[in-house]
Amino acid sequence: MRHTRRPVRGAGTLAATLACLLLAGCSAGSTASGGTGKNALTIGLTAEPANFDFTKTEGAAISQALLYNVYENLVKLDQSGKIRPQLATSWSLSEDRETYTFHLVKNARFSNGAPFTAKDAAFSIGRVKSDWTIAQKAQMDVVDTARAVSPTELKVTLKRPSNDWLYRMTTRVGAMFSRTGVDKLATEPVGTGPYVVKKWNRGDSITLARRHDYRGRKPHFASVTLKYFKDPTAMNNALLTGTINVIGTMQSPDSLYRFANNPKYKVIEGTTNGEVVLSLNNGSGPLKDPKVRRAVRYAIDHKALMDTCWAGRGKLIGSMVPPTDPWYQNLTNAYPYNRDKAKKLLEASGQAGRTLRLRLPTLPYATACGTVVKSQLEQAGFKVKLDQLEFPAAWLTTVFKNADYDMSIISHVEPRDMQAVFGSKTSYTRYDSPAFRALLKKADQGTQQEQITSMRAAARLLSKDAAADWLFLLPNLMVANKDITGLPVNTVSESLDLTGLGRS
Repeated sequence: MRHTRRPVRGAGTLAATLACLLLAGCSAGSTASGGTGKNALTIGLTAEPANFDFTKTEGAAISQALLYNVYENLVKLDQSGKIRPQLATSWSLSEDRETYTFHLVKNARFSNGAPFTAKDAAFSIGRVKSDWTIAQKAQMDVVDTARAVSPTELKVTLKRPSNDWLYRMTTRVGAMFSRTGVDKLATEPVGTGPYVVKKWNRGDSITLARRHDYRGRKPHFASVTLKYFKDPTAMNNALLTGTINVIGTMQSPDSLYRFANNPKYKVIEGTTNGEVVLSLNNGSGPLKDPKVRRAVRYAIDHKALMDTCWAGRGKLIGSMVPPTDPWYQNLTNAYPYNRDKAKKLLEASGQAGRTLRLRLPTLPYATACGTVVKSQLEQAGFKVKLDQLEFPAAWLTTVFKNADYDMSIISHVEPRDMQAVFGSKTSYTRYDSPAFRALLKKADQGTQQEQITSMRAAARLLSKDAAADWLFLLPNLMVANKDITGLPVNTVSESLDLTGLGRS
């Protein structure tokens, strides 16, 4: 099966939950230009991650900033969710669906001056398996070999057919690294993209600068500053006073009225991959009991919760699948709100007197919705202790790494992340279902229709087991100066793609 594409650039994809910490310094040997006035853009964001190294640091924050901007992939997602060329000009798949042949661009260079070749591509794919430590590295386990046939031809042989692998090559695991530029990934990212990191002021802002020597069409903005705000009101005021040009993700939906009727601004509302998950610890504590997990699900009035904590913005989904995925199905009625049923299940479990620890990251949606969850659960007879953990460091260590929690609230913004969150018993949810894993395997190896059928069955099994509760899907809520162009309606990628943004 042959796929030939023309390179597509300028398809801007701005992730809904932009939380990224960029460390100082440009890569050695790179050439970059700054910018002021019409050539500069400032985007307001919220939380900051710890470093640049998404090969060893969990979470979507770093790749949201670096992917497609500093790092490029062989293939990328456009705004419609379709796979397009980036460093590959075309690709083909063998009849047995196990060997991909990629033809690569000829003139790409890393920001350290080294040329990009098929050897770098093979190195990057192999390095996911040998050096990466984050959970997403498992997405490359299906690869048997990656071999450079020539400087511009790469062959990747899989251990078995996989419907998912090429899609994963659009994500962080598909990022292309320089063989001579991986010694200081946490502080000095080296990529083939149109931007380099120019400056970082910890706790305030980072600046990306456009490369003079980029091979392709250069992005409109010579300089992009990502400015961080802990307070949503302060971010709103920064747009109103001209300190920033874009609110990357609105963290106070009830204040949209300040911008909606003002001709100076545009409001964009669409959908994202960001499932706001009420995570439940399936491996220890009271929620190891499925009766207690089911009681939690019946106790949550999702419509009232979304209306209260997120001004009714978003979409109720009832599963780990957003509407932009082919296997989406509406599972909101699987556990309809029923306080009496929740109380009976809790009493039947024998766990009614135990306290559930609701441990929240210090993120606006989590803190806003956490108080509502606590109130609704207490009305159904639960005892709930709420505390907050600094995000990202404390939450990632305590909840995500050590699973020291009973419940939490987090938006999983990575695309098609059902397997990453629930597919391993070592995941922080501690969900352990051989039947679920078998459905994922069947989906990956079957036909496209079998993939859809099996993924839908997997989502239904997750729901039936009450492996978590899905509060709602975060909307893509953005506010910008009216002259900013290229902002996406829907967010389908984990990248904050700056390459398609402009000014009219």
